[in-house]
Amino acid sequence: MTLDSSRRDFLVAALSLPAAGLASVAQTEAALSYRTLGKTGLKVTTVGFGCMITSDPSVIARAADVGINYFDSARGYQSGNNERMVGAALKGKRKNVVLSTKTIAKDRQTAEQHLETSLKELGTDYIDIWYLHNRASMADVPDELFEAQQAAKKAGKVRFVGVSTHSGQATLIPALVATGKVDVILSAYNFSLDPAITQAINAASKAGVGIVAMKVMAGGFRSVKEGEKTYETLKKPGALLAALKWVISNPSVGTTIPSMTDMDQLDENLKAMSQPLSDGERKALSAHLDFIRPLYCRTCGSCAGACPQGLPVADILRYLMYAEGYGQFALGREHFLQLSAQHQAVRCEDCAGCTIQCPNGVSVRKRLARAQEVFA
Repeated sequence: MTLDSSRRDFLVAALSLPAAGLASVAQTEAALSYRTLGKTGLKVTTVGFGCMITSDPSVIARAADVGINYFDSARGYQSGNNERMVGAALKGKRKNVVLSTKTIAKDRQTAEQHLETSLKELGTDYIDIWYLHNRASMADVPDELFEAQQAAKKAGKVRFVGVSTHSGQATLIPALVATGKVDVILSAYNFSLDPAITQAINAASKAGVGIVAMKVMAGGFRSVKEGEKTYETLKKPGALLAALKWVISNPSVGTTIPSMTDMDQLDENLKAMSQPLSDGERKALSAHLDFIRPLYCRTCGSCAGACPQGLPVADILRYLMYAEGYGQFALGREHFLQLSAQHQAVRCEDCAGCTIQCPNGVSVRKRLARAQEVFA
């Protein structure tokens, strides 16, 4: 059996799980559902709010007013301005929400500086969950960073700590659980990823570690031009909602942080908490795997260190996803321009041939060349 057929079989099987009994659900007038985030005891709505690309604070304020109670930001979002906007939007609502933020710091001193800035910008005395952001292996989480987190907990500046990961989840998640030093793991998780990631998430949840899912829309691609072909992957009405429903159909997931930039997206995502995933939606998501294959990096890690030019392939593919999937060109370019000058100067079209063959079928050379074309 091929990897793709195995994944497709897994997807269909997973989506066949009954909606009833997946989690204890508390209903309100807004038809919200709640889960407890691991051993933290935090009771969170199964649909939270990823604030990364939100520029309208009224959307965040309304989400809190209708009952969404988990909000996620990061020190580096929107050139450092996102936390300030989120704090202002949630002013007067702090006691009713669970607030998380993240640091990309590589050392303890910088991490602690980031935390102090985050507290100030968010306008709060404490962070509910403080993540070490975008880690792909245990080498990215040196002991001094864990020490910074534990010191912050002891000082009452954070309640719980965690790590976020975009890639390498199948091996990183169990390694993090084994340390006993994390309360929550924030992981990329969606219907297109390897079943091994689901297994790692389920095991972590069973061990009492809270799981928060990001990148739940598998890139959110609407219509992308690739050569002579246009891929319309998640364009049909309701398809993105189905992707969100798939993620929360796994009871091991405590909450999710889909991006929401306007009231329409907020209203659409709220439906995921009260509408079960239909057979038609299951079939549509299974079919979308074929469309996504050339475009979407599934974070398997096989390309890590494989580019002769040293390009961080998975990262650049993610930056392009921000532009083409999320419609956030500025965000994608901001990240691209943080690459070294040497890496920014690389042009994949100058290579005689690409040595990277993605096992999931991503058109690596074309996608990297596209990123270089639009961002450089």
